[in-house]
Amino acid sequence: MSLAQRRSLVDPAAEGSLRQQCQWLGLHRSAYYYQPVAADPEDLLLMRLLDEQYLLTPQYGYRKMQLVLAQVGYRVNHKRVRRLMQTMGIEAIYTKVNTSKPGTGHRIYPYLLRGLLIDRVHQVWATDITYIPMSTGFMYLMAIIDLYSRYVLKWSISNTMDADWCCQVLAQTLATYPAPEIFNTDQGSQFTSDAFTNLLLKAEVRVSMDGKGRALDNIFVERLWRTVKYEDIYLKAYQDGWQLETGLQGYFEFYNCRRFHQSLNYQTPEQVLKRDKKCYKQNKNRIN
Repeated sequence: MSLAQRRSLVDPAAEGSLRQQCQWLGLHRSAYYYQPVAADPEDLLLMRLLDEQYLLTPQYGYRKMQLVLAQVGYRVNHKRVRRLMQTMGIEAIYTKVNTSKPGTGHRIYPYLLRGLLIDRVHQVWATDITYIPMSTGFMYLMAIIDLYSRYVLKWSISNTMDADWCCQVLAQTLATYPAPEIFNTDQGSQFTSDAFTNLLLKAEVRVSMDGKGRALDNIFVERLWRTVKYEDIYLKAYQDGWQLETGLQGYFEFYNCRRFHQSLNYQTPEQVLKRDKKCYKQNKNRIN
């Protein structure tokens, strides 16, 4: 059953609560509540500027970001800049990132990709979450990509960054494709949670985690965010989650199937992925 079909079955007038109905249908509640997180209009403008600057200079902390804003005419207190960056989940790459704080007692796994030759499909997957600016608020985007083919295996949007959402995205991806040998994440509490790592361990996947504050350890996902934002998000003014989902469906279909990548010898990610006859699990279709 498609995501849209499951959404249509949710009935606010039914006996069960909306949360219960979403659970029964295997639908994350944020997929039903597709309203962006509300924010002050000036905060939204400042966060848009911070987001664009971060793609160019991820090494900038809040004090340098404050100077950048001042250069374009916005004299903002450094505490406000820090608060906005925390809301967005970004901080200088040489320090621990707000979205990358492991939960208390969560196990941190070693980084396994240093010096590793990635030479086949489903050898390594990676994931991350990024801030998505919208015309009246913001949301978050999570994606799981195959590092060899650059194929976006699964993506999802939400108005929260909780572990339940991340686990649902991972479970759907593992149900669709052969499990990878290694799965790389940052040290965010969503990804270090037992619920998330247990899904990987149960599938006999080795867990790899970036070093603290080393966003460049996950450079392939960072490049994906830059591409998505410059080629789609920044060019459009999405009003709500439904528009954002529809727009991203079209963009990721283009990215996977029709966008040629120089690093792939001018092939598309889909062409590289499908060279492997076992690129999908038997009797499973792509889910995006």
